[in-house]
Amino acid sequence: MRIGIVGLGRMGGNIAVRLTRHGHEVVVHDRDAATVEKTVARAQGSLATPAASLAELVTLLGEGSAEGTRRVVWSMLPAGEITEETVMSLAGLMGRGDIIIDGGNTYYKDDIRRAQVLAEKGIDYLDIGTSGGVWGLERGYCMMYGGDKQAADYIDPILSALAPGKGDIPPTRGRERDGLDPRAEQGYLYCGPAGSGHFVKMVHNGIEYGMMQAFAEGFDVMHRKDSPLVAEGERFSLNMADIAEVWRRGSVVSSWLLDLTAEALARTGDLSEFSGEVSDSGEGRWTIEAAIEEAVPVPVMTAALFTRFRSRSGNTFAEKILSAMRFGFGGHVESKD
Repeated sequence: MRIGIVGLGRMGGNIAVRLTRHGHEVVVHDRDAATVEKTVARAQGSLATPAASLAELVTLLGEGSAEGTRRVVWSMLPAGEITEETVMSLAGLMGRGDIIIDGGNTYYKDDIRRAQVLAEKGIDYLDIGTSGGVWGLERGYCMMYGGDKQAADYIDPILSALAPGKGDIPPTRGRERDGLDPRAEQGYLYCGPAGSGHFVKMVHNGIEYGMMQAFAEGFDVMHRKDSPLVAEGERFSLNMADIAEVWRRGSVVSSWLLDLTAEALARTGDLSEFSGEVSDSGEGRWTIEAAIEEAVPVPVMTAALFTRFRSRSGNTFAEKILSAMRFGFGGHVESKD
């Protein structure tokens, strides 16, 4: 299948490369020409074609050489104005039957609005919540997507190539019953109408905040056990790297986040390379806003978000743990002052 990719950052470039490894042709564009060159160089064979502009990208995708062929463009840009401009610019260049995908972390209500606008032009809009960070090139991407079902089915070969597949994860007992989507076991899932994919990914990231915060606080409690605040006979000097490692081996809290924490602690036990000033990318806030609209209590996620706010005016070992995990899964660099 042939697809355009706009935005070749940490995830967009790897998505393009992974698709070429599965035999798909990609036309790639980024505002940074050097990034385009690097992506084309990393791609499999000659399956990646550079485009100097959005207009050239759409032209290179062609009008469709065979009956039923539709032009497909995947935008992988930060949420906000740049994505809005890109989607609307593409809408002006593409035509009836074409498909525009937003794979970034867009606010789901923006997806609903855009889908309605593009539908008037006969263009299908799909929102794809994409999780996998900098590891997705090799591991694959977990994807949650929404929009027109027919358009979603049309790009299934693309999604199947990007997804991690079943791998060595044991089957979930009970999934043999009717009504469950077998693609979920492959790591991608059609969620429903436009906006539903990013909504599910938004809540996913809100949960991620809470899980990361629990690890961060727990390690901080252990880290401070030899503090002068503790009675002298009750102090322990604990090795954080070894604790993280032993928890990885059969513990009920074993997870990818714990794996990343263990790697960071193994490198430098004090995490001195991290500032502990933890950013939030929007999804945590939006999840809490949705919870307020639905009158659903989410105290853990709310506290986790507020802790990130506080970390920017003074931080602890807990915030360094958060920084280490964010760097591990997403390559988020937070330099010290």
